[in-house]
Amino acid sequence: MRNIAFILKRELGGYFATPVAYVFLVIFLVLAGVFTFYLGNFFERGQADLQAFFSFHPWLYLFLIPAISMRLWSEERRSGTIELFLTLPISIGEAVVGKFLAAWAFIAIALILTFPMWITVNILGNPDNGIIAASYIGSLLMAGGYLAIGACVSAITKSQVIAFVVAAAVCFVFTVSGTTMVLAFFAGWAPQAVVDAIASFSFMAHFSAISRGVIDLRDLVYFVSLIAAFLFANAALVELKKAG
Repeated sequence: MRNIAFILKRELGGYFATPVAYVFLVIFLVLAGVFTFYLGNFFERGQADLQAFFSFHPWLYLFLIPAISMRLWSEERRSGTIELFLTLPISIGEAVVGKFLAAWAFIAIALILTFPMWITVNILGNPDNGIIAASYIGSLLMAGGYLAIGACVSAITKSQVIAFVVAAAVCFVFTVSGTTMVLAFFAGWAPQAVVDAIASFSFMAHFSAISRGVIDLRDLVYFVSLIAAFLFANAALVELKKAG
């Protein structure tokens, strides 16, 4: 745990050592506001909730999180610092978890900075704050899923552009897998068990359940298992590249 905490502190400090972190935070907050007030019709809905705010999070994360994750390992490989980094008295697993937690903590900071939305809806009405709190938890878990995928993809290539594009594509598949359009394509010829399996991989289905205030153990297990699986694959890829 000490090594993971060291890497987390090192990586998180690195984000704020450059303007990239601040640019991301500004873009995230601006887009979240635009989507909520203009596309989500926050005021026109006349309801004291943050559904208009959270409903666009999957699409925000789809592009912004791969932009964060693309440099986690590809930049280390491109600059050749990965060999130096892995000579530290740490295991590859600790390095993978430490980098992931640092990026996840950065995303959590971005989410925390949206607290004025929560204050605003409480001023305008009497919302169910339990549902809003559950939605924040679900959003952070979903962000962790996107980030784990992006980190894994970043370990494959030295190019940040390729890492971004591939991660965004994989995340898109996980996002839309439960939509009617995708399921209708498989429903005509695939067994129902296959259709149900495809639907179960959808980020939006699990997140929407949590954002309604229903924290189901199955949804938590889904996100935790997904994160663990991709972090394991991430560690395996780093080990493979190191051996190669």
